Amino acid sequence: MAAQFGRRVVKGAATTAVAAVAVAALSASQAPGVTDTAQGRQSTGSQPSSDPDADNSATGNSPYYTDLPPLNSPTPTPTTGTGTPTGTGEAEAGIPATVLDAYKKAEAALGESKPGCNLPWQLLAAIGKVESGQARGGRVDANGTTITPILGPVLNGNGFARITDTDGGAYDGDTTHDRAVGPMQFIPSTWEWSGRDGNGDGKKDPNNIYDAALAAGGYLCRFGWDLSDKADLRRAILSYNNSTHYLNTVLSWLEYYRKGTHEVPDGTGTLPSGRSDDNNGSSSSPTPTPTSPGTTPPSSQTPGGGGSTSPSPKPPTTTPPPSTPPTTPATPTDTVDHLEDAGTAKLTATAGDAFAEKIATRTETEAGKAVAKVRVRFTIVGDTDSVFNGGESVATVVTNSSGVATAPALKAGEKTGDFTVRATVVGRAVSGLDYKATVTARQADALARTGDTALTCVAGGEFADQVELKATYKGAAADGVEATATLIKAADDATANDKGPYFKDADGKTVRTLAGLKTDANGLLKLPKLYADDTAGTFLLRINTTGGATLTVELKVTAAPSSSPSPSAS
Repeated sequence: MAAQFGRRVVKGAATTAVAAVAVAALSASQAPGVTDTAQGRQSTGSQPSSDPDADNSATGNSPYYTDLPPLNSPTPTPTTGTGTPTGTGEAEAGIPATVLDAYKKAEAALGESKPGCNLPWQLLAAIGKVESGQARGGRVDANGTTITPILGPVLNGNGFARITDTDGGAYDGDTTHDRAVGPMQFIPSTWEWSGRDGNGDGKKDPNNIYDAALAAGGYLCRFGWDLSDKADLRRAILSYNNSTHYLNTVLSWLEYYRKGTHEVPDGTGTLPSGRSDDNNGSSSSPTPTPTSPGTTPPSSQTPGGGGSTSPSPKPPTTTPPPSTPPTTPATPTDTVDHLEDAGTAKLTATAGDAFAEKIATRTETEAGKAVAKVRVRFTIVGDTDSVFNGGESVATVVTNSSGVATAPALKAGEKTGDFTVRATVVGRAVSGLDYKATVTARQADALARTGDTALTCVAGGEFADQVELKATYKGAAADGVEATATLIKAADDATANDKGPYFKDADGKTVRTLAGLKTDANGLLKLPKLYADDTAGTFLLRINTTGGATLTVELKVTAAPSSSPSPSAS
């Protein structure tokens, strides 16, 4: 895959020039509601949330880079002898070649699979900038995998949301708590269902920019959102990280990249400096030493929202440390003992239709008390092509104040039969709750010919008119309904006839039963041409559909005219 997705060389590469720090005026001009300090950090108190509801996002609401784009837009200008665009903001407008390629490939893929989403690659670039500084300035290998893992802080509730381990450390190396992973900073529980294979190597790796970019695009396009609509765009971004400051920062970079950008060699992209967890007031996460704008953060920090896993100690104080370490309060998830059905009705739908009922699950303590603000994951299990609204087979929902999580609406696929939707608690090892769902075949309760012309033929000839039918169900056109057409012996004998009219198969052989027929989008079914053997008489054609609709059509075959004898010579 290296040949297709590998790192590309840019002639006359730009040096890693440091862009000018955005001034306060930029906040008013590019991102209303966002302020800026001399260090490029938001100063509006955008601390990570420890609210248990905050983990209902792609990133677990992990910290992010807060640097804003340069005040001047990257207006394309003539290039210098180095082949690098000149002008203010050129360094920040540069995106590492492999990273940029991944964003554009993800846009193309989503353009085919979910054209109604209208995902722009610049949005992925904006999120990638804010989450990881474009994979640490493009520090990826030839296949797009980060040279070293990009990990967010430990989500242990100490200044951040608390999310206990959901992946056994498979993605983040932590078997106690979760951490956001990779250039697009997915938490493991979200990657488990949203992960994609973007570079075709057969793996879904959150540390690979092709996989992560495609997964991010799919995440932003769920729920049928149209990202060309401002309201849907805001919803999608906030679902990635539920912070107004995050939203404004991403929108600022989106607008900036839309005005122009260019490739730079991998590993030479600029690195942000301001982070949302700076000055968060946490006793266990002291404020890091301010860095100059555009420089690499100290080694104690992990770029890409990685947080400080080994922060520099605070200066000595006269106050002795507490004799016992502080305890982390239990989250609502920790109190869940079991799941209960919350009144889900029978789940049945006809193929291609939406299920009328939704699955509702309640999280409860051992004493049966409802627990709010718990993430419940609904997973479709079994041989089915049914999906949740938005096209996904997994959905995560936070319980409401009554402890109830209601799954998105289910849409039946074309495969009939039973499947299971399993509800589990994210971050808690309690038994799951299974719901049986059934998809029935499309049905018709009535069949009628679309014309009333008599169907007649001379023995040994072919019928001039083909039989066309319309199937309906409760008065509406029944599309996709399976049907069988048989030339029967008699009205009370549905056995296939051995004489009279017949169809021809692909090889031209006589057949008197056609199975696997299906009505079109308008409920119409046009049968193949009919032929007659040398037997004259009245014959019957019977059509049966799924759902019990039946129609019997009369066919008449007249004897061939006898040839007149030649007059004798006188």
